[in-house]
Amino acid sequence: MKIVAAKLHRVRLPLVHEFRTSSHGKSRLDHILVELTDASGAVGWGEIASPSDPYYAPETVETCWHLAERYLVPAILGREWERPEQLPQLWSKVRGNQFAKSGVDTAGWVLWATVNEVPLAAALGGTRSEVVAGVSLGIEPTIDDLLAEVERHLAAGYPRVKLKIAPGWDVEPVRAVRSAHPDLDLHVDANGIYTEEQSHELKMLDDFGLTMIEQPFAPRNLMAHARLQRELNTPICLDESIETLEDLETALSLGALRVLNIKVSRMGGLTAARAAHDRAQQAGIPVWCGGMHEFGIGRAANVALSSLPGFSLPSDVSASAKYYAQDVITPPVVATQGVVQVPTATGLGHEVDRDFIAQNAVATVELTS
Repeated sequence: MKIVAAKLHRVRLPLVHEFRTSSHGKSRLDHILVELTDASGAVGWGEIASPSDPYYAPETVETCWHLAERYLVPAILGREWERPEQLPQLWSKVRGNQFAKSGVDTAGWVLWATVNEVPLAAALGGTRSEVVAGVSLGIEPTIDDLLAEVERHLAAGYPRVKLKIAPGWDVEPVRAVRSAHPDLDLHVDANGIYTEEQSHELKMLDDFGLTMIEQPFAPRNLMAHARLQRELNTPICLDESIETLEDLETALSLGALRVLNIKVSRMGGLTAARAAHDRAQQAGIPVWCGGMHEFGIGRAANVALSSLPGFSLPSDVSASAKYYAQDVITPPVVATQGVVQVPTATGLGHEVDRDFIAQNAVATVELTS
């Protein structure tokens, strides 16, 4: 195969509900859609779902645009390749910048699946026909507002709820949700905002029967995660800490996690995400697919990844309508009673709405070999 042309589309969509984490809030998102065309005219789509600000990770939309336009896409234009796993080798000199790499890598996988007339899930080795979805709820103005959001999503059939927490918004919100829903599959996510000196509040969460406590400490502080895990019954899940397979090996060696959140964006694409799944499965670590509020292209890729056998926990692949009034794909991702069907159509499994993308694009660039 040979990629002969590429387009980058910076697309802006409003969220249907403002989302707040321990570091920031957002009411709209800019993501970069990657469109790759091969010599036969087939097209593969990917999504760079980087945050706009450098709070979750160092990357931003601007840095990703620069990396994709200047380095990643030029590295693959006009080059012969047979399997999508080969694409990261073509930009191997580029360090870090996982979000930027992810969108290009995913587009390569979708292109390969399209040309070979197989669904993306099958191309990755997926075995499931449906994926159980969970929802992630942000920090709300009041506990009553939080409880109302939980009720709304439970009524939609979602079996798992993740709560964003931060110092001062942790024990009492969790206590309230657990009191209202004693049997709910509930976990919390701190996005690395706590220090080890604040472990007392995290240890108090051990009393609420949580499925996991996700990323309590800063990404590189694996030793603190290992020390806390030894003092908790609740499994610690790592997210921001695991950007590479080498990070995963270190965390496993230290005993710093009992659950792994695999994000396609954070790990640099489907190639690395699938390898992380395989390594975690070998180590007996359950995994689930985290999300970055992806538009439909990235969301469909997450669904395909979540069809792999090791994804035994509900993943952040909730319906498009949870985030966007209209999505960039048709049909949108739909969850019925908390379950998403894995597409069986060729490639991405959805049609990409070019007109809607054009209407909402704030920048577009075309590159050719």
